[in-house]
Amino acid sequence: MSDATICAVATPPGRGGIGVIRLSGPATASLIEAMVGALPSPRRASFRRFAGDDGAAIDEGLVLWFPGPQSFTGEDVAELHGHGGPVVMDRLLQRLLALGAELAAPGEFSHRAYLNGRIDLTRAEAIADLIEAGSESAARAAVRSLQGEFARTVERLVQRLTDLRVHLEAGIDFADEPLEGLALDGVLERIEAIAADVAETRQAAGRGQQLQEGLTVVIAGRPNAGKSSLLNALAGRDAAIVTALAGTTRDVLDTYLHIDGLPLRVLDTAGLRQGGDVVEQEGVRRARQAMQQADRILLVEDDAAAGTDPGVADPQTDLPSAVPVTTVINKIDLSGRSAGVADDGLAVSALTGEGMAALREHLRASLGEDDSEAVFIARRRHLQSLDAAAAGVDEALEAARAGAGEELIAESLGQAQQSLGEITGAVTTEDLLGRIFSTFCIGK
Repeated sequence: MSDATICAVATPPGRGGIGVIRLSGPATASLIEAMVGALPSPRRASFRRFAGDDGAAIDEGLVLWFPGPQSFTGEDVAELHGHGGPVVMDRLLQRLLALGAELAAPGEFSHRAYLNGRIDLTRAEAIADLIEAGSESAARAAVRSLQGEFARTVERLVQRLTDLRVHLEAGIDFADEPLEGLALDGVLERIEAIAADVAETRQAAGRGQQLQEGLTVVIAGRPNAGKSSLLNALAGRDAAIVTALAGTTRDVLDTYLHIDGLPLRVLDTAGLRQGGDVVEQEGVRRARQAMQQADRILLVEDDAAAGTDPGVADPQTDLPSAVPVTTVINKIDLSGRSAGVADDGLAVSALTGEGMAALREHLRASLGEDDSEAVFIARRRHLQSLDAAAAGVDEALEAARAGAGEELIAESLGQAQQSLGEITGAVTTEDLLGRIFSTFCIGK
């Protein structure tokens, strides 16, 4: 870690009532003294004049002083709260640079806090996730991670793996000495319990990742069922071209939108049918590929269709078994069906908007809005680590059931423990840290 003293504007660019400049590093005290005179009392706001190199005032406002190690970064930290105009902020920043400070890189304050042991990686990432939260649910989940709920869950799993490994490896090292230990059934029982808790944590983290990145929904169905019209109705704008001609949509149309603040990625796909020209066949192939990667499929059916063209494929045969499907019965303005929840799906009219409120509520519930209080925010790398940990625990379980030696069981448990350690940063690499903190705001 650099021993430079860093500074950055910590408030968004533009004009505002207040602008904040943050400093961190060993020269923080001397820099503040050069600008405002004597240091204020620690952790108490003091009104001061911010002086330039000629002694003339650049601005006036509040100064906050946080001596290390009891600060956010673990170093000496200070903040200047002045008037939030871009010219004023730039002049203050230039004055600090002239005094010897360096501009902070994106996420460098949080990076230093991590390296100094003030926060773990899950808390560091939760800071960025809280700033970027697109809904109340995502913000609440980010706060829970920031308060350490995710880290404590992972640390409990790591501790249980450690305890079991200690027992197994003690049996290896002292094989000729009588040790009190667990029988095979006891080892199996403990590994099974750990496997169940890893799976539960993975499920909660998956929902947290969806809150952060959004639910991926694929709209699929036969040609001319009203798929593109449904996308436009959800988006509230003409995101897709709609015509009366079957096969208008030839490619996958990717649209990001929010439903009551919840992020949603919606993919409109080509109509599923056999035959057609080369371009349409490629569109159908991409539609099937998109469905394999979806979190949910909206299968659109035309409620006003007189019959099914025998040359058109049955969409049910294309649906992946592992992806949940919601049947959307469209064009009820033509069929006369009542809008809302029905035995065979959700009845809507993408043209008139009937039933769309019920569909939006259904999608919001699919994202876990109703019970998200138990969710912490998570990222894709967390899910990958949890998947790797689950694979290690499963290997240990298979080895134990097969009567394998303690060495093989302990080795698999060690791999699971290492994967979990990557989540909090107990096991990490500089390359990983660089990727994580480069996504942060400057000033954080």
